[in-house]
Amino acid sequence: MSFVSVRNIWQAYGDRSIIERVNVEVDQGEFISIVGASGCGKSTFLRLLLAQERPTRGEISIDGGPPAVEPNVERGVVFQRYSVFPHLTVRDNLIAGTAFKTRFGFLRGAARRQAMQDADEMLARIGLNHVADQYPASLSGGMQQRLAIGQAMTAKPRVLLLDEPFGALDPGTRLQMHAFLMELRALTNMTVFMVTHDLEEGFKLGDRVLVFDKPRWDPHDPGLFGATITYDFDARNGGIPHQIQTEDTHVS
Repeated sequence: MSFVSVRNIWQAYGDRSIIERVNVEVDQGEFISIVGASGCGKSTFLRLLLAQERPTRGEISIDGGPPAVEPNVERGVVFQRYSVFPHLTVRDNLIAGTAFKTRFGFLRGAARRQAMQDADEMLARIGLNHVADQYPASLSGGMQQRLAIGQAMTAKPRVLLLDEPFGALDPGTRLQMHAFLMELRALTNMTVFMVTHDLEEGFKLGDRVLVFDKPRWDPHDPGLFGATITYDFDARNGGIPHQIQTEDTHVS
């Protein structure tokens, strides 16, 4: 049984279809890279996985559970721009990841002391223990992105969602972040979905690379039809593609 199951997903805004007929099965611990042209629904698909949006049609389940109706602790997310709290210290950013799992969103007593210990262990793991009492604004871009990933992982999500997480970084820092992410993935066996515009990055990090494209299009109204998964590449086996059967329709 697949860990993440996406069955016949459609998403439309008004009369505009963004993605349509999306089906994919993902095993636990797989790293899925998602590529495609701008406007092909990649980030929309990530929001559906996060349960930030609900699909117009179809369903997404994790480990056989019912479809989520809102974001929950099973899913962590990191965006391109550093999604951390600027008013909290580095350590408190990680403690917040644990506090969000509680009913009222804050910790006291023994629970807070444990969260502080867990935060310090995570900071040591991600190489930020020396800046634990600083604020995010004092950190470099790569450090802020490490903090964002550490914050997402503190809540121990079963699925980590990355939306262009390294797009704003310089090339050297980007390579460091690639190595850092793969180290964390090896430690946690977390299932990862990553949207990227960098095809080389997608194949480097991903076990599979999903290509989103529009097999149906109308030259008089390019936004009429939605995108779907047209190729599923096995990046572990020399990038062998599996073409998804779709209706390739050109409306003249």
